[in-house]
Amino acid sequence: QVQLVESGGGLVQAGGSLRLSCAASGNIFRINDMGWYRQAPGKQRELVALITGGGSLNSAESVKGRFTISRDNAKNTVYLQMNSLKPEDTAVYYCNGEIKEYGESWHYYWGQGTQVTVSS
Repeated sequence: QVQLVESGGGLVQAGGSLRLSCAASGNIFRINDMGWYRQAPGKQRELVALITGGGSLNSAESVKGRFTISRDNAKNTVYLQMNSLKPEDTAVYYCNGEIKEYGESWHYYWGQGTQVTVSS
């Protein structure tokens, strides 16, 4: 059974930084796209940043120049470096991965989420 476990969330003042990590574990054959999404209270979940299996990047306009996504394929881990944080970045951040287990087809998996709170 594949699991995605996030870490690194917390409370930070506006202008501060946090680094989120998401480690995938299980009977993993290959991982394709990995991404970070967030959901603020009363709002829909939205894409924050995505990194493909080939290393191509995509991110929301609201975080361009402030957030950087990266991955370590040897560790099956994706990171989100968040700088110049704003109160509007407050949300639960979720990791997502397109993962293939041995003998199985491709599936999308979600982590349990980690809270990021930015105080003004």
